[in-house]
Amino acid sequence: MTSSLLETGGATPRTAPARPNLNDVDFSRAPFVVIWETTQACDLACRHCRAYGRPRRDARELTTDEAKRLMDTVRTFGRPLFIFTGGDPLKRPDIVELVSYGNAIGLRVAMTPSGTPLITPEIIGQLANAGLARLAISLDGSTAAVHDGFRGVPGSYDLTIRMIRAARALGLSTQINTTVSNHNIEDFDALCELMTELGIALWSVFFVVPTGRAKPGDIASPEQFERVFNRMYDLSKTAPFDIKSTAAPQYRRVILQRKRAEQEAAGTSSPLEPLTGGVGFSLADGIGRAKGVNEANGFVFVSHRGEIFPSGFMPVSAGNVRTHDLVDVYRNSALFRSLRDPAQLKGKCGMCEFRGICGGSRSRAYALTGDPLESEPFCVHVPAAYAEAVARGEAEPVEEYFTRRVPGWHRDARIDDRRTFTGANES
Repeated sequence: MTSSLLETGGATPRTAPARPNLNDVDFSRAPFVVIWETTQACDLACRHCRAYGRPRRDARELTTDEAKRLMDTVRTFGRPLFIFTGGDPLKRPDIVELVSYGNAIGLRVAMTPSGTPLITPEIIGQLANAGLARLAISLDGSTAAVHDGFRGVPGSYDLTIRMIRAARALGLSTQINTTVSNHNIEDFDALCELMTELGIALWSVFFVVPTGRAKPGDIASPEQFERVFNRMYDLSKTAPFDIKSTAAPQYRRVILQRKRAEQEAAGTSSPLEPLTGGVGFSLADGIGRAKGVNEANGFVFVSHRGEIFPSGFMPVSAGNVRTHDLVDVYRNSALFRSLRDPAQLKGKCGMCEFRGICGGSRSRAYALTGDPLESEPFCVHVPAAYAEAVARGEAEPVEEYFTRRVPGWHRDARIDDRRTFTGANES
């Protein structure tokens, strides 16, 4: 008998819970997003895979009852967005039951299945009936050649497009996750055009962090990051969906810089928000957005074995849900508290005027330097305070700073793919 709050075998589907009032959310007390890595099993072979996806499940995964207890604990935070990810969540035979349970206890639940034959119209219908609020689907190219080449399995592109259409036919809200790296950076404009045709609620643009199978040489250059950020902002003005970045909080800086420039050109002034909302964008599925979410700050990741990480891209454990209280770890662990404190950031991130709304990718800093509080190596912005410190001889020039900390780094090009990377991702 499970000790969970509610026994289910077929919880009654209900309307997605309303989004919490974000003005009342204190990220030091509760996350906006909780991601649970249901399994690392997956039938794709993605070149960037954080989880080292493999065909078979791990016998040490959280059990069905443990998963329900995890959701019970998450519910004590309030109503965070609870995302079932992987690997491929559909490799778990209990996944519909777990979605139903999460919905029944009042969580807002979403899922990121893989584009494989497991994702059928029938299973999408079961998930919708179980109360899934949003289906998040990975699409990494505007053509089958680009997408399938990245995902490592022919036919994934066609299955992904069919999955999106099937979800739309059922009235299920959809989100596209796109990973930007050197493999598809030149395809980004074509991807922007495709997104407008798919009827999605949100486009989440991921920027590679070299963990798992991803290598430092997969990362686009800082200048390419900036070009993509500006393209995303331009699209946000006309798109019928919202757009956000993942593992690239510096997009928020670009949003504020662009909005400020527009106000100056128009001779107007009003408070600025580091978020966008496309034309006609709706929060009907109850998911919504939050500003300032970063590793450990509004965000927590639980691995398939129950480890508690600040992010799936930062495999540094602060405990395990089998032996530790998730709420206590999130609120009080030294790791999580340090990542929420912008005063502890180093280098130019520590002097940046945007550190409160950006803060840089802590995961990328950790992957490339071994220190999660180091400066973000893939950001072109040089804060005025840092430039002044360099001029006074009190700080190193950016190029020297990162060259000492990230071998192979240089400002206008990606890290040399040929060097041996001996960072924190080895396992």
